[in-house]
Amino acid sequence: MSRRSVLFSPGDRPELMRKAPASDADTIVFDLEDAVSPERKADAREAIRDVLSDSEFDPDAEVCVRLSGVDLEADLDRILADGARLDAVMLPKVTSAADVDRAADLLDERGRSLPVLALVESAAGVLAAEAIAAADATDALAFGAEDLAADIGATRTEEGTEVLYARQHVVLAASAAGVDALDMVYTDFQDPEGLAEETSFGLTLGYDGKLVIHPSQVPVVNDAFTPSAERIEWAQKVVAAKERADDEARGVFQVDGEMIDGPLVAQAERIVARAEAADRL
Repeated sequence: MSRRSVLFSPGDRPELMRKAPASDADTIVFDLEDAVSPERKADAREAIRDVLSDSEFDPDAEVCVRLSGVDLEADLDRILADGARLDAVMLPKVTSAADVDRAADLLDERGRSLPVLALVESAAGVLAAEAIAAADATDALAFGAEDLAADIGATRTEEGTEVLYARQHVVLAASAAGVDALDMVYTDFQDPEGLAEETSFGLTLGYDGKLVIHPSQVPVVNDAFTPSAERIEWAQKVVAAKERADDEARGVFQVDGEMIDGPLVAQAERIVARAEAADRL
């Protein structure tokens, strides 16, 4: 499964939630947290429950709910209707593995075992990222730069150097645990060029996908995280040559005049995996 683009949709706007799959986002997230004011949380729970319970709502995308972080039990009691289509939950402001474990326990008590997308968006969360990523239920780490900046008193800049260490740290933690790493939101949804540049940089850091807040951002992000035909062709050649080299007990080999060793093999395998996840193979 690919999580190139992870699109948030307000939980109190059923008309937008029903339209979200048309964006072609890999994951759609019905939001009970920041997108919904406190006085509308109850209404949003009911709206999400209605959409998830609709037998005609069966998108190809992964369907996720970002829980409110205020009352997880109330969230789950309302949205987990019989037959509700729900593939994952997103947990906001995670600061420890215990947060993930508690959410998993609450799901188990309600007869559901779902992967958790853990949002790391505070100083405590970044420092505990390795343990959070290693929690049994964690399937992805997502980096929240805006909340982190507010938490530590940083000033957000176009360059993003004030959150760069944390952004890299989340990638390392996710990679070490073998879970997806989801990059931060680009808040200006009317700036596709800036989005493309930031997404490309996130890709070079090692991110697997990106959080998006508007359907118009989805194609830009999907395109960035989908390998080009040329890269796919190179990667397939490397993987095939690696198999032949293994048969001949050779650690280093050539592909089109380029010397290939372990790190390049790992890069090629990653490209092939991304191409398969994006249905390009």
